[in-house]
Amino acid sequence: MIPPSYTYRNITKHKMTSSLTILGIALVVFVFAGSMMLTEGLETTMVATGHDENAIAIRKASQTEVMSIIYYSQANILKTLPEIALDTDGTPLIAGELYVLIAQKSRTSGDEANVVVRGISEKSMKLRPNIKLIEGRMWEDPGSEIIASKGAATRFSGCGLGEKVNFGARSWTVVGIFDAEGTAFDSELWTEYEQASDVFGRPIYSSITFRMKDTTQFAAMMEKIENDPRLPLDVKREKVYYESQSKTFSTFIGITGTVISIIFSLGAIIGAMITMYAAVANRVTEIGTLRSLGFSRFSILTSFLLESSLIALFGGLIGVAAAFLLKFFRISTMNWDTFSEIAFNFDISWGIAIASIIFALVMGFVGGVLPAIRAARLKIVDSLRA
Repeated sequence: MIPPSYTYRNITKHKMTSSLTILGIALVVFVFAGSMMLTEGLETTMVATGHDENAIAIRKASQTEVMSIIYYSQANILKTLPEIALDTDGTPLIAGELYVLIAQKSRTSGDEANVVVRGISEKSMKLRPNIKLIEGRMWEDPGSEIIASKGAATRFSGCGLGEKVNFGARSWTVVGIFDAEGTAFDSELWTEYEQASDVFGRPIYSSITFRMKDTTQFAAMMEKIENDPRLPLDVKREKVYYESQSKTFSTFIGITGTVISIIFSLGAIIGAMITMYAAVANRVTEIGTLRSLGFSRFSILTSFLLESSLIALFGGLIGVAAAFLLKFFRISTMNWDTFSEIAFNFDISWGIAIASIIFALVMGFVGGVLPAIRAARLKIVDSLRA
C-alpha cells in the first residue's frame, strides 16, 4: 500500500486547489449542520417546556391551545379524577388557562409579531416550579398589572419592566420579569386568568394542565377521559404536547435545509472532482513510477480516494466548527403550529456533528471516485513516456 504520508504531502503541495475544495465542502457542511441545529434547537425548546409529571388537555381535534375551547363544566369534571395529584391544601393540582394572541412591535425591526398573553392562576405557577421571577414582583393589582418573560421583555416594545402594554382595551404595567429557562414560555406575557377572561370576553379555558399522581397510570386515565362523552378532550403528556407544537415548522426547516444542502453538495462534488482530475493530470509520471515500483492499481485507486476523503474531512471539520458558533445565537420566528412568536437557540449534538462529517466524506468519495479510477487505469509505459 502507498504510505498515507504520500497522500498528505500531495494535498499540501497543491495548496490553492485543495484549499478551494476544502472551503467549498466546509460551506456545504455548514449549511447542512446549521439546518439540523435549527430543527434541533426548536424541538429542544418545545420539549423543555413540558414537565415530566404534567399532562395537558385541549378540546378534541383542536391541535393547539389557540383553537381550543374548554367549558367550566368540563374542567370541574376533570378536577374529580382520582389520578390528579393533590396540592398541599388537599385541592387538585390543576389549572385552567387562557391563551390569546396580541400584536406587539419588535424593538429592533419595528415589525409586528404575535405575542402570547396567557391567563394563569396560582396553581399554574406550582405546576411549573422551574419558572422564577428574576426582576420586580408579582402583580398586586391584577386588573392593571402583568408579568413578562425575559425573552418578551427583551424583544418587544412595551414589555420591559415598568413599561406599559395595551390589550383588551386596557393599559397594563409590567411589574415583574420571569425566567422561563429558554422554553416556549419565554415568549409570553402572563396575567391573572379572571382578568384575561374578562377583557377578552372569553369565559372559557384554552387548556387545562394538571399534575399526575402516578405517571404510569396515564394510559388508563386517558382511556377513562376518552370514554366519557362529557369530555370531548385530547389529553397528552405535557412534553409530548409541546413537542408536537413544533412539527410543522421543524419539518419545513429540515426539508428545506436538506434540499439546499443537496444542491450545494453537487457544486462541492464537482469541485472535488476537478481537483482530483487535476491531481491525476499533474502526477501521471508519478503514477507510472509507483506502478513500476510494484504498487498495484488498487493501491493507486485507494491512494486517490484517501486523498479526496482527507480533503472532504478537513472541509467537514471546518464546517462543523463554524456551525458550532451558531450555538451562541438566539433567533425568533413565528411558530406555524401556534401562530405565535417563539425564540430559541441553535442546538448541536454529537449526532449532528457525526452526520455532517459523514455527509462531507460522502461528497469527497463521490467527487474522487472517477479521477481515482482514471489514475488506476493508466498504463505504466504511457505514464512514464508522458
